[in-house]
Order: sequence, then C-alpha cells, then structure tokens
Amino acid sequence: MKGPKAVLLFPALLAFLLLSCGGRKTGEKMIFRYNQISGMETLDPAFAKSLAIIWGTHFIYNTLLEVDSNLHTVPSLAARWEVSPDGLDYSFHLRRDVYFHDNEAFPGGRGRRMTAADVVYSFDRLIDPATASAGAWIFNDRVREHRPFEAPDDSTLLIHLKTPFRPLPQILTMQYCSVIAPEVVHKWGKDFRNHPCGTGPFQFRYWDEGNMLVLHRNPHYWEHDEAGVQLPYLDAVQVSFNDTRAMEFLLFNQKKIDFINGIDGSMKDMVLTRKGTLRPEFAGRIRLEKQPYLYTEYLAFVIDTTNPVVKNNPVKLKKIRQAINYAIDREKIVTYFRNGVGVPATRGFIPLAMPGLESASFEGYHYDPERALALLREAGFPNGEGLPAITLTVPDVYVDICNFVASQLGEVGIRTQVQVMLMGLLRQMMTRSQLPFFKAGWVADYPDAETFLACFYGGFPAPPNYTRYQNQTFDRWYRESLQAASDTQRYALYARMDSLVASEAPVVPLYYDEMLHFTQNNVTGLKSNALNIIDLRRVKKTN
Repeated sequence: MKGPKAVLLFPALLAFLLLSCGGRKTGEKMIFRYNQISGMETLDPAFAKSLAIIWGTHFIYNTLLEVDSNLHTVPSLAARWEVSPDGLDYSFHLRRDVYFHDNEAFPGGRGRRMTAADVVYSFDRLIDPATASAGAWIFNDRVREHRPFEAPDDSTLLIHLKTPFRPLPQILTMQYCSVIAPEVVHKWGKDFRNHPCGTGPFQFRYWDEGNMLVLHRNPHYWEHDEAGVQLPYLDAVQVSFNDTRAMEFLLFNQKKIDFINGIDGSMKDMVLTRKGTLRPEFAGRIRLEKQPYLYTEYLAFVIDTTNPVVKNNPVKLKKIRQAINYAIDREKIVTYFRNGVGVPATRGFIPLAMPGLESASFEGYHYDPERALALLREAGFPNGEGLPAITLTVPDVYVDICNFVASQLGEVGIRTQVQVMLMGLLRQMMTRSQLPFFKAGWVADYPDAETFLACFYGGFPAPPNYTRYQNQTFDRWYRESLQAASDTQRYALYARMDSLVASEAPVVPLYYDEMLHFTQNNVTGLKSNALNIIDLRRVKKTN
C-alpha cells in the first residue's frame, strides 16, 4: 500500500496491532476506551495541570499517597508515614516491591526497583526552576531551602518543611508528585513528555498525538485485589481525541467508547430529566453515576476599596453584596439551567463533600428577596433607588445563567449589565483585579479545605485571592489551621473561616458541582472520587 491512504491508515493499523499482540486472542482482550476532548499536551507529570494530563499520568505513575473513592488519603508507594511533633519533618516508609516499567533506559531494558532516591529526584526536579513545572508551587515556600528531600536509605524518604503545613499528605496525592526514574528523563530529555515510564498499573505503548493514545497492562504491577489477583484486570486503555462533545456522545451511543465524563450543555435536555436522571429512552441502555465534585461555581467581587475600579462601585458595600446573595434563586439555576446537576450553594464557599466539613453548620445564603430589599434599604438605596448599575463580566458559556442572575437582581432594584468576555482575557483581568464583579469557579487541587480557603488569605496574590479579601481574624485562623495539632482542630478552624467569609460576602456561591459519569452496561468496577480522578485498576468488561 502506497500514497496518502497508507499514511492515514498506518496509525490506526499500528494501534490495532499493538492492542492485538501477545497472550489471548483479540476478542478476549479487555480494552477500556474513552475520548479526551481537550487533547493531551504531555505525559510528563511535572506538567499535570489539566484533567486530561492528570488522568493520563495517573494511569502510568504512582504517588507516595493517593485519594480513595471516599476522599481519604491512603498509602500508595509509601506504606506508612509519620510527622514530627513540631510538624516540620515527615518520614515516609516506602514499599520494597515496586518496579518501574520496562524501558530501554535501564540495563537490559528491564525495569528496576523504585527507591527513595527516585522520590528525591522527582521532587527536586519539580521545584527546579529549569524544569519550569506548573506544580512547583506545591513545595515552593513550604520546604526548607537546603536539602528539603532526603533519602537516608532505599526505603525511607524525609521531607523537611520551613513551617508546619498539615495538609502536606493531601498535597502529595497530586499527580505532580508522581515518582519518575532519572535514567528515563536523562535518556529522552525534552522528549520525556511522550516517553513516560512510571510504576503505575498501565505502561506506555503508543501515542499518535491528536489521534490516539494506547497504554498496556503493566505485567509487573505491585498491587493485588482482596483475593490476591494481580491488578489491573484490563489489558489496555485506548484514548481517542475527538474534539467535540457531540461526536463523543455519538461514539458512546454507538458503543465505540466505554465511558464519557459529562455532556455538553446543549445535549442535557436530550439525555437528562430536570431532576438529573436519565430520560426513559436512555435508562437501561447506559449507566449514569452522579456524584459530588469538589468544585464551586460562584460570582466574585473585588473588595479592595483602594482599587480605582471599586472606589465608586456599590459592590464595595457589604450590605449590597449580601443583598445580591439573597436575591438569587440557586434552586432554579440548578433545576432549569443544570438539569438537576449540582447542589445549590446555600452554606458557604467550600463544597459540601469536602472531608471534615460534611456536617459543618452555619448560615449561608438562601433565596430571600425580602431580605435583599431590607439590606438595600439599610444601605441607603430603598428598592434600588439611586443605586448605580453594576456590570457582571462572564465567559460566553455562562451567559444564560448570568442573564438569569441579572434578571433576578433587577427584580429587587439592582440593575445589572452582563458583559461577555473571552475566557483568556477574563482570567487575565481577574488576575490584575480589573473587574469589580465577575463569574468564576474554583476546583480543589487536593482533598483539604485549605485549597478553597487560600482564596481569601490576605498574604496571597491573585490567584488565588481574586477578590483581594483582607481580614486579620481570617488570616490568623488560616495560619493556626496549618499548624493545628489534630484534624479536629483544623476542621473547626476551616468551618469558622468559611462562615466568616460568608458573612462578609466577597463571593456569591451559586452551586457545588456534581460529576456525570456515563458508562456502558458491560463495564464494571470503575471508581472515581470527588476530585474527578477515575480509577481503572479494578475495571472489567464483558462481551
């Protein structure tokens, strides 16, 4: 075969051969297929800043600790760990039965045993300015300057902090902290991004960028199930890169892929009822799992009164911000604009599913237009009389929700204009504090409420403190929480901080998001957590 057709067919043919080679017949192999709309820029975990990269590297690499389906931080490469009484020194005791994938960078091409020195190398590389990692922030200004990571022997890792930071174990679950082999990085240099080699359940086989990624089962993987059977069960993972939700759903409907993560807003009415369940024509044909996601959609105000964009803007007044919070019917937003996907954010900024705060109780904001009107009167603007119009800047994908918000604010006398802006420019202006009132969202980096509360710590720039919130009491509680001797103390401080922020209303939480995971009926064992990390180790497929 020659000519253009041969060139176009070769990647698909090669992938077929790779998936068919060795062991059982092709028809007996279990291959899990999904599509990644946003593409995948790299498989280097030092740059795992998007969900696509996080998923890809999660399959290939392990971290010292991981997050289970209940958001508990549990052992992975580290079998156990301890922290010194002063909270400055962490000791991790590593497993001795973990091996890197086979790779030509190793003598004889055989993967060698993972040691503590590899963890030191991985973390040093992460914070090395030459790497320019997107994840350097997780250690920068937290670990001591001289030898922050040490390996006194092959199975012991020490991490030394400048000041206590109790959520460190949760941070170590992030994919940035994946353990890599120095030999592989040195061999491939800049091409390490597409020659990954880890210790995870799947090993790299083939990547035609923008077309297909193929991972094979790691035959030397160290984990076993409760019956002693080696994981993973799957023979391979195949990722396609069709760039539209419509095409993705079509492939899923045709059973050409096994799983999709969410659906396009334009398709929600076709697939989901107003209560967020499958419509009758899809019920029984596919499975839907809806579960909490550690993500808060919100509106935000810049409240730094020294900022020229705020100086003459009514949003600088707390009572106006509180009135806006009371004037919005979050239930209607979730029901009519989200098809029942999400939970109205009537408590605070931290999502309901956050560990340690599930049962936290304090008064947030619910729909109460009478209370909004009372606050306007107290602020000196009865029924909104004399109140200047405010502008709400939003990305185009949220225009419908924000137009609804503007109409509700108008009902209590708060005239609101919706200004649509490209997402990139919006983020840039948020960072520069140039927008007094804007639409935003915040997703957890790790399963600890600190990742949300950092958005209001006065010592931080934008990001994460886009509102430029400053409160000495909040800042003191924040610092105390990082040094709290117990989780109970830390969680109590977190709840107090969230309540304080709610009372001063620098933000308008709209809803706590939920994940929609659709799977074919022949797929079992797929697990995920509220960080939207999927676990394929126990997935099985039947014919």
